[in-house]
Amino acid sequence: MKNLISLVAVSFLSAAFVGTAGATDVQKKQQEVIEKQRELKDARHQEAVERSLEANQTMQQVSRASKIIGTDVKNPKGDNLGDVKELVLDPESGQVVYAVVSFGGVLGVGDKLFAVPWKALQWSRDKEYYVLDMDKNTLKKAPGFDKKHWPDSSSKWDQQRGELNQFYHVSP
Repeated sequence: MKNLISLVAVSFLSAAFVGTAGATDVQKKQQEVIEKQRELKDARHQEAVERSLEANQTMQQVSRASKIIGTDVKNPKGDNLGDVKELVLDPESGQVVYAVVSFGGVLGVGDKLFAVPWKALQWSRDKEYYVLDMDKNTLKKAPGFDKKHWPDSSSKWDQQRGELNQFYHVSP
């Protein structure tokens, strides 16, 4: 009978020990699941932050026309070549094709306008002006027009496009 009581006691204690060990294993698994969920949540949050930063950078690469018009244009040496007066868009693609730059003259009198291919201008964000890799004397020789004689049709712009791209060394 003592053997039976001992056997029952050992069985009972074993079951209790295994039960607590099993509970400990369950708690460990729950803690692992909680940790994994936290890691996934942090990873999703980090991805959202990165997407937001990327969207902000993209937005910084675009600008309103009103912010571009009036912006100075300088050469790489920092010499002022004029300022952007207008932007010319391709109605089919919706892309800016030319920046019309005013150069020369005094106080707006005697200025000559130049349709500079948009690809020829580089944005200098830290200095807040556009850079045209050209000196003043070369720009004076560029094909241009006066304020009263704009190319008034898309065929005239197309006609000038090849000449302008060649002069400013940009590909169409």
